Amino acid sequence: MNGRAGGTKLTEVPVQEAVGLRLAHDLTQIIPGKFKGRLFTKGHLVREEDIPKLLDIGKEHIYILELGEAELHEDEAAQRMAEALLVDADLTATAPHEGKVTVKASRQGLLEIDGELIHAINRLGEIALATVPHRTVVQPDQRVAATRVIPLVVDRAKIEQAERLFADYRSMKGRPPLQIRPFRPMRIGLLTTGGEVYSGRIVDKFGPAVREKVEAFGSVVAEQRFAPDDRQIIVKEIDYLLRAEYDMILVTGGMSVDPDDRTPAAIRDAGAEIVSYGTPMLPGSMLLMGYLRGVPILGLPGCVMHDPYTSFDVLLPRILAGDTITREDIVTMGFGGMLGC
Repeated sequence: MNGRAGGTKLTEVPVQEAVGLRLAHDLTQIIPGKFKGRLFTKGHLVREEDIPKLLDIGKEHIYILELGEAELHEDEAAQRMAEALLVDADLTATAPHEGKVTVKASRQGLLEIDGELIHAINRLGEIALATVPHRTVVQPDQRVAATRVIPLVVDRAKIEQAERLFADYRSMKGRPPLQIRPFRPMRIGLLTTGGEVYSGRIVDKFGPAVREKVEAFGSVVAEQRFAPDDRQIIVKEIDYLLRAEYDMILVTGGMSVDPDDRTPAAIRDAGAEIVSYGTPMLPGSMLLMGYLRGVPILGLPGCVMHDPYTSFDVLLPRILAGDTITREDIVTMGFGGMLGC
């Protein structure tokens, strides 16, 4: 049929003898004035309950597809690829359909993906593996990947090669190529700076925005405190939050380069090791990332109040998943980081 070494063949058989065999082509149903379209698709595995429908469209004999020993049908091939991928208990797969299997998350977490392995699979040709981006925050039942076989029939050896790539990766790296890392629930101390909020002249909007973001990951703002634009007072409040043993400290307000903005200097004066003051990402370029005696401390820019996705939204899930943020992590945020002005 297609010149493959495995020997795919077309055979005409009586419809009653076609159960368990695969159709060699699409079959169309026409109901005048009501419907015209595919009743069964090419490669469909004929079942007992299909026989009456085939007879209704005048098919007493049909052509079926017989695969050679060295060949796999698209559905079986896509399923085998998905099974080789599914070594993380937090991933599930749909049944194959038209040569595609969809992989879904079964829990919330940070999805980590090895891009080089994905590229190696796709270099094999005739098969495809598509994923969401690396370090995507995923929710239960969210689609995260899909395996696809391009032709109806593919060489068995090609799928076996893909399976070996998955197995070799797990053996060398000691982890699956796709894995969902859970978020650790944290108790967070929040310090809002600024004389206008401290004095009550304006309503605090940072608190509600930050609470919404951290609660989405199962964490909580355990305490919020307020300070004027006084460097020494801010230092004392940071020290208070540290002694309260919160898992993370967030400081909002006063993060620009205006002369009366005291927050970055106060975070330094409190003893924090500054990983970076500034990120190559918009919005959120004025974010400060540091550690105070091992506790993550972040100075949040004003955009966190009103922009749905900022540099804070990139770093927060990574911290909650257990990552220690490095200078290199900050540097690489610029690639693809132009999300707003």
